[in-house]
Amino acid sequence: MNNQEIVAKLWNLCNVLRDDGITYHQYVSELTYILFLKMSKETSTDGQIPENYRWDELVKKQGIDLKKFYNELLNHLGENSAGRIKEIYSGSRSNIDEPKNLEKIIKSIDELDWYSAKEEGLGNLYEGLLEKNANEKKSGAGQYFTPRVLIDIMVKLIDPQPGEKCNDPACGTFGFMIAADRYIKEKTDNLFDLSLEEQEFQRKNAFSGCELVHDTHRLALMNAMLHDIEGEIILGDTLSNVGKNLKGFDVVLTNPPFGTKKGGERATRDDFVYQTSNKQLNFLQHIYRSLRTNGKARAAVVLPDNSDGASIRADLMEKCNLHTVLRLPTGIFYAQGVKTNVLFFTRGTTDKGNTKEVWFYDLRTNMQNFGKTKPLKREHFEDFIKAYTAEDRRAVKDERFTVLTREQIKEKNDSLDLGLIRDDSILDYEDMQDPIENGEEVILQLKEATDLLMSVVSELKNLGGKK
Repeated sequence: MNNQEIVAKLWNLCNVLRDDGITYHQYVSELTYILFLKMSKETSTDGQIPENYRWDELVKKQGIDLKKFYNELLNHLGENSAGRIKEIYSGSRSNIDEPKNLEKIIKSIDELDWYSAKEEGLGNLYEGLLEKNANEKKSGAGQYFTPRVLIDIMVKLIDPQPGEKCNDPACGTFGFMIAADRYIKEKTDNLFDLSLEEQEFQRKNAFSGCELVHDTHRLALMNAMLHDIEGEIILGDTLSNVGKNLKGFDVVLTNPPFGTKKGGERATRDDFVYQTSNKQLNFLQHIYRSLRTNGKARAAVVLPDNSDGASIRADLMEKCNLHTVLRLPTGIFYAQGVKTNVLFFTRGTTDKGNTKEVWFYDLRTNMQNFGKTKPLKREHFEDFIKAYTAEDRRAVKDERFTVLTREQIKEKNDSLDLGLIRDDSILDYEDMQDPIENGEEVILQLKEATDLLMSVVSELKNLGGKK
């Protein structure tokens, strides 16, 4: 049984819990509590879990005794543990009321082919569950799950290196940092090409994040642990003063939440120069300020089209070299029709005049509609990757790839809603006459022809009379 089959089986167990009124998102949290114990046993890392609260003790229980023991276990691990265990179980509570349902889930998990799961990677298995949850519309999880293919493209082009500090200030389930870790491991023979000191840095200091929602934070911790990442994942709001200390990064990769704060409230950060209630613009301010000023620190950020925030975009282009904007297709995020872009930029060594020109790649116009039935695939990005990585971008022959100077962007009020190509689905009315004007022109021509004809007839009559 491969990981995909295990994910499907675990997901189908959710049907057992429908009578308990449990949502998909609650189910993933519940699975996390239980899977942590099982995976700790399978990987022989359960030494920090008290012996009487380990997996082998849990599977012995039945009925009411099981439910009572399970709740006691959650409470104990959340209050009396340390490190990641305490973080994962902090504030945990079970939503399963029926003991038989809890027993069925535990037994089903125990009976799975864990040898095959370990061969494929328990982290990959858990990511599969998170993706399944995100694709289930009823779960509402799509809002924090970025398509894996887009994450991988952003990571590849930003090219994180061993020894660099990477961060996601709105980390969700930690997908960007997991992908950055995987990218570096593939380049370094699973870190074996690095010294022991460098390996230690990669495990404990290379990747970090911040997440506001408690349940999502729990999933991020579990995801990181299963990928052997011990970096700090803060439970908090980056747009509050908690975020002031999130700085000095070499790489930032993120898809921050869209929209405005409730009631139009502004971010509580007291160090933002430009005050706004728009969350993505506040995250953008945080991101470019969080990068090191060594001329190499860089970021790739998913942001929606926005007419507001001209001063923030202008500040970004002063402090950073905003070299590339990728116009993404619509339909790849949970809110259909939301127009989004990926901004690629590098922080300068000074705070002035870093952006000279911006290259736009339009992957939106004349593209198919993407969604659950037509997922976005790597092949859709191939031409963009070629254009992005070209030694001489001006030599690239691709109508989707255009460049605007900083002066041209200033003339457009520092808007980045630029660089779209001709949409073949829209008629070009510029080459057509207005139908009303066209009709009037025909009437005028007919009148002129009639007048000419009457003139000829009259002249012929005169000629006939003379005869």
